[in-house]
Amino acid sequence: MTPEDMDLLSALARQRAGLRIESDKAYLVESRLNPLARREGFESIDAIVAALRAHREERLIWAVVEALTLNETAFFRDREVFAQLRDELLPTLSKLVRKRPIRIWSAACSTGQEVYSLAMTAEEARDLAPGARFEFFGSDLSDRCLEKAQSGLYTQFEVQRGLPIRLLVKHFENQDEMWAISPRIRQAVRWRRINLLADLSSMGKFDVILLRNVLPGLDPSLHGRVIESLAARLEDDGVLLVGSGESLEGVTGAVRAIAGRAGLFTRAAA
Repeated sequence: MTPEDMDLLSALARQRAGLRIESDKAYLVESRLNPLARREGFESIDAIVAALRAHREERLIWAVVEALTLNETAFFRDREVFAQLRDELLPTLSKLVRKRPIRIWSAACSTGQEVYSLAMTAEEARDLAPGARFEFFGSDLSDRCLEKAQSGLYTQFEVQRGLPIRLLVKHFENQDEMWAISPRIRQAVRWRRINLLADLSSMGKFDVILLRNVLPGLDPSLHGRVIESLAARLEDDGVLLVGSGESLEGVTGAVRAIAGRAGLFTRAAA
């Protein structure tokens, strides 16, 4: 791949999805686009790039952009976050939100492990939050990721990454060398393809929004725009969770950090 090819792919990824593709990461781009080339019937990545230059077909552009997204995820990733949700945040919200469900959104859910972990966590929290009702939403830019998420089917390797054995036994069933999450948990989640650079007003308001480990993959100039857009979707008592090692200092004034809680923010105006 030539530097000009990298420039074209980087520009498309940023324009369409805000992705940051570094010029010295050609090997990563190639590893993500090679499977796409095979699926789409191209002989090589060079052939894909040539097609992009010649036709600018929207379907192919989006297929390329989706392939370039980082879809790293796991069940109960950063387990202390889910313990905090179970023991503190969800019980507190259940006292504040009595006449409607608590709405929770995994805004970049990839293949679904995070939002299913949230649904299982809410089950565990019911003793501390009696009577609470929950609505779960998972969204992602990638149709392929959402298709897998909605299936609720995971490999042995995927369930071994972070999923406690007692929850595997409780919520999953072995099916032909795959593990299927229970229909009750799977059907508790609503799914939607969302571009975080788009207008999010149709999503409504949420009590908890998760955007963990996503900002590092976006162009820094767009961080403020994305966070402000999500902050506008928070209820007055709602919280935004980013990665525990992520700082929003200097990014935007739309949210403020919750003291002593790494990665936890609330609306600045709340």
